[in-house]
Amino acid sequence: MSTELFFLYDSHCPWSYRATELVKQITQAFPKINLNLLHCGHFDGEQTIKLDDIKTVEEISGVKFNPLYIESLAAKKDSTLAFNLLAWAQNRAPKKAFELLIALQEAHFEQGLALASLEELTPIIEQLKLSPPAKVFTLEKYTKDAEISLQEVNELQEVIGTEAIPALLLAIDEQLILLNHNLYIEAPETIVEAVKFELER
Repeated sequence: MSTELFFLYDSHCPWSYRATELVKQITQAFPKINLNLLHCGHFDGEQTIKLDDIKTVEEISGVKFNPLYIESLAAKKDSTLAFNLLAWAQNRAPKKAFELLIALQEAHFEQGLALASLEELTPIIEQLKLSPPAKVFTLEKYTKDAEISLQEVNELQEVIGTEAIPALLLAIDEQLILLNHNLYIEAPETIVEAVKFELER
């Protein structure tokens, strides 16, 4: 039986940040599931995030956002650099890709870093002992890896009929199951039973 988990997200999306904990629970409970991280490139430097949206995430998830992140809400969000780096990691260093995503989200949501410069990314890259090529560090355009990732995202979104992120998709052989993250985001450990149920059906 072939089993894969697809996580459609944006590194700068607060809902994706909380849903990452669900992915962590699944990968820890089912280490043989192949994880596919697909950044959606939603934040392109034109969008901001409203405080009311953050309060909604906090109310539903039960988690408080760091004041350093709250202070950064007025600034427009651009996840291009993080997207290029994560797309490279997913294709070239897949065993460290999820660890990289977690580190980037911690830097953004807990330290308030914009993640829009090489200077901000360098400590994370060095900590994880990654060696991405210079072409990854561009804010002007997506790399080839990122463009391929976007194509995969578009195909999956057509199948599930929504462009909403985050999205968690469990693929068991030819069957694709959409896991409703809203049902588990307050108690992430509960998604393990949901996945177990699908695997045993």
